[in-house]
Amino acid sequence: MKIAGGIMRMTGLLGLMTLAACETPPPVEPIPNTPPVQRPEPTPEPEPIVTEPSEASKALAIYYRRLQNDLLTQGLLRGDGGGPDTPFTDTILARNFVRIALFDEYVTEGGVLRPQATLSRLRRWDTPVRMTTEFGPSVSQTQQTKDRNTISAYARRLSRASGLSITQTDVDPNYHVLVLSEDDRLGFRDRLREIVPGIAESSLRAITQLPRDQLCIVVAFSQGGTASYSKAVAIIRAEHPDLLRTSCFHEELAQGLGLANDSPQARPSIFNDDEEFGLLTTHDELLLKMLYDPRFRTGMDAAEAAPIARVIARELLNSGPS
Repeated sequence: MKIAGGIMRMTGLLGLMTLAACETPPPVEPIPNTPPVQRPEPTPEPEPIVTEPSEASKALAIYYRRLQNDLLTQGLLRGDGGGPDTPFTDTILARNFVRIALFDEYVTEGGVLRPQATLSRLRRWDTPVRMTTEFGPSVSQTQQTKDRNTISAYARRLSRASGLSITQTDVDPNYHVLVLSEDDRLGFRDRLREIVPGIAESSLRAITQLPRDQLCIVVAFSQGGTASYSKAVAIIRAEHPDLLRTSCFHEELAQGLGLANDSPQARPSIFNDDEEFGLLTTHDELLLKMLYDPRFRTGMDAAEAAPIARVIARELLNSGPS
């Protein structure tokens, strides 16, 4: 109805204009010649500054390119989602869910994060995720565009799998994906304090002082001591070649939704440090679907969650009682 009203008002205006055109206009006084108004030339936007990487950053880029080639030579970093060689049952799926969703991957000792699987509670987002991406000065505009497209498509996939609302926005974001080189990351402490007010020194060190063998990391923060996530920061190394880079996006962005642990028994899965799979698998999508099933309650412990996980896994695989 608004469109029709607009057309009617436009038609009436045209009618008035037509009638006015039929009248004889009064004589017009000649206008003296005046010089044209000089309009200022628009100021071009400055080109973004891309800094030259340090020798340390260049060395890392070479190292990760060789690492990617080595992994591919071994048949690792698979992107097929799993197949006949990686079967799993509802029992295996439920067991892997408990190992991955109800354990922490790190413990804090003396203000330092140390890898160690520790029994925890079910953690997830109870509010929509508003995801934004930031880049360090070392990342070219071409690479930024590629990364944004990868992240955007993957966020939509995560949202479909989990049922959780995940949008890309720079308005009040609560999930920050930071693509930083070795040089960028070392000077990012103040920005991290802006993103996460009151961030612990252990988390700052974990983000800014990544050892070479740690390809990427995500740190999720709970609200008010609960198990409900309110903020997450994922760090992706800018030195990574394409496949390692995408693999990091896949693992860290999914882990930041609540699948916090890795397990050597999980297969086919990216939540396994053996690097067999580089991209999210069908098995992993089912884990996300399970995590956000309303039958779970945020904060449940393993004893409460395990029986529910077995029921949901059985339903998802339609395998009946195992």
